[in-house]
Amino acid sequence: MRMNIEDIRKLFQIKMDKLGTLLVFSFITFSLLLIFSVKHQISIFDFVAGFPNRNVTSSSTVLKQGASNITVLGDKDYHKTQTILDIDQKKDTSLSSISIANDQLLDGLLVSAFEEASCLSRYQSHLYRKPSPYKPSAYLISKLRSYENLHTTCGPRTESYNKVMTKGPKLGTNCKYLIWTASNGLGNRMITLAAAFLYAILTDRVLLVEFGDDMFGLFCEPFPNSSWLLPRSFPYWNDQKDIETYENMLMNSKKNRSNGLLPQFLFLNLQHTRDGHNNFFHCDQSQGLLQNVSVLILSSDQYFVPSLFMIPSFTQELNKMFPRKDTVFHHLGRYLFHPSNEAWDLISRFYGEHLSKENEKIGLQIRVFKTHRAPHETIIKEILACTLQHKLLPEFGVQKTVAAPLLKKQTSKAVLVASLYSEYGEKLRTMYKANTTVTGEVINVYQPSHEGRQKSNNDTHNIQAWTEIYLLSLCDALVTSPKSTFGYVAHSLGGLKPWIRQRAKGETIPNPPCRRAKSMEPCFHYPPKYNCRANSTVDFTSLFHHMKHCEDVSKGLRLVNADH
Repeated sequence: MRMNIEDIRKLFQIKMDKLGTLLVFSFITFSLLLIFSVKHQISIFDFVAGFPNRNVTSSSTVLKQGASNITVLGDKDYHKTQTILDIDQKKDTSLSSISIANDQLLDGLLVSAFEEASCLSRYQSHLYRKPSPYKPSAYLISKLRSYENLHTTCGPRTESYNKVMTKGPKLGTNCKYLIWTASNGLGNRMITLAAAFLYAILTDRVLLVEFGDDMFGLFCEPFPNSSWLLPRSFPYWNDQKDIETYENMLMNSKKNRSNGLLPQFLFLNLQHTRDGHNNFFHCDQSQGLLQNVSVLILSSDQYFVPSLFMIPSFTQELNKMFPRKDTVFHHLGRYLFHPSNEAWDLISRFYGEHLSKENEKIGLQIRVFKTHRAPHETIIKEILACTLQHKLLPEFGVQKTVAAPLLKKQTSKAVLVASLYSEYGEKLRTMYKANTTVTGEVINVYQPSHEGRQKSNNDTHNIQAWTEIYLLSLCDALVTSPKSTFGYVAHSLGGLKPWIRQRAKGETIPNPPCRRAKSMEPCFHYPPKYNCRANSTVDFTSLFHHMKHCEDVSKGLRLVNADH
């Protein structure tokens, strides 16, 4: 049967209508599958192969603070699920991807040039911590990128490094080095390491760290394509007579300059001293001499960053890097200190088991330097007075043996206690278990460890200390101990202004029991007193409006936000 043109057109139209219907149905079906897969965190390909058996270890459980849903990711699935859609808020997929990238790289502080498996915390920590309200300046980010390039060019085992370490008279390299050496406990080490890094950036030096066995397992490598670890082949550790001292260089500065003789290796001692008259590191004249030394070997237990702000030749750079002066450690600490995979396993496991479901987390860092000055009972009363006064914790209601009305919705708070002594966690836990609270909140007290005494040169102790520092930095509010660098690191990483306990004596509770810090910066306990220009002693708070005395060390200095 022959068909005319009109019959062919009608038949074609019918076929096209059926095809269109099929395409629409297919599109709707695919869309529903895609939405289902996103909501349940599974790939569309899972519908073909069947649902996978997802065994997730505690160390790879990722918890987003402040989120209504907890997203669980396996280590191998991490990159596959970079885009996490908040269904409740109906965020756009592309915007969510951008937000995660910004959070993951800390608003540009970090680069993505690392293998994830080498440092899980670098890629997962943003899921545990609320985004910081303090954004790094574009200039600081550019300085970090420039430093990374310098470190790659001049780092260990490069041609430039080898030339400098041969101590030849004609080196043929512009690379200079700042070698950091450990001193005192972990808190002291971390604040001085951050200060040393800033000094290295300001003076175009490569920072290398001399870690003992007690520090090798703490941190990931912070710089891409190179290492910050000083090679064990560094030539002059056992030949101290070839290393000039900073003090001798200052005494002989006129003779050395006239002869053109300056040491290539110089030991820079910035350990604390109560006599600030002899410390001239903050003077431009000293910096003029130091810039001609190839290798500085730094020993310090102080957060000497405020002294860098006293040096006129550094002022412009520092102001551009840190428009807000109280964010120095907050930015540099988050850039440098990423928990190693071993430490991250302890951190993520403890957080997941104890802190993840709490409505609010309050950290108590309790360091007792001289136990005979105040009994544990007095310090516990002081902490309760502080937390109750500032409404960090609720007051006690009736004893739980008395019937109390049930609340429709109970919220809970976690109290994270970091102390060498078990008495503090046990006492607080007992008190809140035995009593209701006037708010109806449930208070859960956790204390990860209680080793009794500090063991600064012990690797197990240090990794536990680093774990607790990091967990404290994840809290919503902190009460810390006076003059404790452990507490300084925790609140600075967390971007928190802590309540600092006052020093209790005997059985007397100080009034007030604690004071709010003016800044999230660590305190420089023993700052210089010498005014380089006026050749006299001075209180530097009178010269710099962004420096104030510390709440816990009356003569110490702390950088503050001058705009507030």
